[in-house]
Amino acid sequence: MIPAPGAGSESTKKKRRRKRPANRSPQTLDSKNEPAPPVTPAAKPGTEQAHKPSYKPSKKESRTTTHARRIDEVSAGGLVIDSSGTQGLLIGRIDQKDNARARLLWSLPKGHIEIGETPEQAALREVMEETGIESEISRSLGIIDFWFMAGGKRIHKTVHHYLFREVGGVLTPQVTEVDEVSWFPLREIIDRLAYPDEKKLIARSGDLPK
Repeated sequence: MIPAPGAGSESTKKKRRRKRPANRSPQTLDSKNEPAPPVTPAAKPGTEQAHKPSYKPSKKESRTTTHARRIDEVSAGGLVIDSSGTQGLLIGRIDQKDNARARLLWSLPKGHIEIGETPEQAALREVMEETGIESEISRSLGIIDFWFMAGGKRIHKTVHHYLFREVGGVLTPQVTEVDEVSWFPLREIIDRLAYPDEKKLIARSGDLPK
């Protein structure tokens, strides 16, 4: 039987096939007949390049830059008892938060200790300047300290307090510093005082003259 034209034998078909190189692997083509990108091998543990973070200030540095400048102040003053031993002397300043400017905040007379002064000397001077009353120190009432903000600064204030006895002078408020000065019965002093620290200080005294 003679094979049909074009019909090759099995051996002929094998000869016509293109021989693929042994070391060539099949490629996967995408929709554009382009070879897929090569796969980057995973880095070995410990060989990755660490990402360097941007600089961040420490908590201490943040506090330093955000907090206002600290100022330390030391003052002296206290409670003056009149010559009869029944009244105490307070100074009044207008409450700046009161729009009507009618409310007075009562407190103990006191002021800054000047260079070269002792707390006792400053206390006697400040009482005289703020109230017009001359006095002498009977004893110490104690020391209080507190914080407040003023002019964009954090003020740490320490105040030495004394108990005084009136010896002279004329009751006169200090111009530009004090709005009013007045004597009050000793039993009213704690209630009159506007500031909690001063209230506690006088309450702890316990043995004030009546």
